[in-house]
Amino acid sequence: MAINIDTVYQRVLSILNKEQRGYLTPQKFNLYANQVQLEILDTYFYDLEYFLNLPGNSTVHADMVDILQTKIAKFEDSDAVTYVSPNFILPANCYRISTVLYSDIECQQVARKTFRYIMQSELAKPTATTPIYTENKTGIRIFGAATLTDSDLADIEVDFIKQPATAEWAYTSVLGEALYNAGNSTNFELDPSEEPTVVIKILKLAGLEVKDLTVYEAANSSELTEKQIEKQ
Repeated sequence: MAINIDTVYQRVLSILNKEQRGYLTPQKFNLYANQVQLEILDTYFYDLEYFLNLPGNSTVHADMVDILQTKIAKFEDSDAVTYVSPNFILPANCYRISTVLYSDIECQQVARKTFRYIMQSELAKPTATTPIYTENKTGIRIFGAATLTDSDLADIEVDFIKQPATAEWAYTSVLGEALYNAGNSTNFELDPSEEPTVVIKILKLAGLEVKDLTVYEAANSSELTEKQIEKQ
């Protein structure tokens, strides 16, 4: 299941128009929708770390970890890589690397600065059974007993968090009015439970757009309350 984009847009418009606070165009809404979708996805990782680091193991905490992992799982994917020397190029929809595997062995990620010291140490150097990788703006480099190249492609696989599909409220213009076009629209890929959060976050941005701080402040207050309840 996904979050219906038209439902979110109509709720945002309803709140904005309740007191003639302004109109949010489809173009602006789509822009905010995708900004919010990525923001929510990013918070999953920070929240998961928070709950995993809490002392003890009460049912509430365990449930929250379970819930977050389920939400993240919607974006988990795996695929092969391509090679353009000297880098392995990640899949186009890769948003965040989870695991790099070489011959079914997990590679350890190291910072490029740390990599220099590792390669100078006979004890710490990567091997076929302790491979490592570094990430750069073009892709990743993988090191086992030797630097891996295109001849190793068949043995490399990447597990990753995929980029959410671009959410879009598509429309057909009829007599100057934008009418919802469901066939060309793309819903949010987030868990349905995130619908109130999506509405609140878009309203915050819309409040700045229509220059109405009361909308922003009300939405921000609702968001903070929601976070406090979640982390109790």
